[in-house]
Amino acid sequence: MVYWELFLAFFIPNIIGYGGGPAIIPLIEAEVVGRYGWMNAQEFAETLALGNALPSPIATKMAGHVGFEVAGVGGATVAVLATVAPSLLLMLGALGLLYRHRHSPRVQRMSQWVRPVIALMMAALTLGFLFEGLHSSGAFHTGLIATAAAIALLRFKTHPAFVIVAALIYGGLFIT
Repeated sequence: MVYWELFLAFFIPNIIGYGGGPAIIPLIEAEVVGRYGWMNAQEFAETLALGNALPSPIATKMAGHVGFEVAGVGGATVAVLATVAPSLLLMLGALGLLYRHRHSPRVQRMSQWVRPVIALMMAALTLGFLFEGLHSSGAFHTGLIATAAAIALLRFKTHPAFVIVAALIYGGLFIT
């Protein structure tokens, strides 16, 4: 029963909340503190402070923490799934709709306009990573990692996960 309650406590705020994590925090507090009494207001405030101090979306961090406190690893899993389920369902619905109308001229035009925007966003992200690497690690290390990664990916067709792990190991060993 506790798993179902955890699911509802996080699914409902995420399905009816609009505006992202900060907008649904009061709804989650109403469930966690008010309805189910899993935490008091002070504990919830501490969970919120901890969640704000860490990177990634606040709602998933809070769901994981509250779920773990209430029902261990299973509770954390259920609470996080309930938090991401509304977005996942909407994405699957939109994907199904787009797939059903994939031969429509309107959908094809929309796809043609979206691709360049995504390419530009990815280029901007890559440049941001490059400048951050140059600033924090220096030109030598950044250039070495970029060159080695390009050779591994393009010439040897190495899986990107292995390239990332190798770069992390190099950074951990040689970049202070």
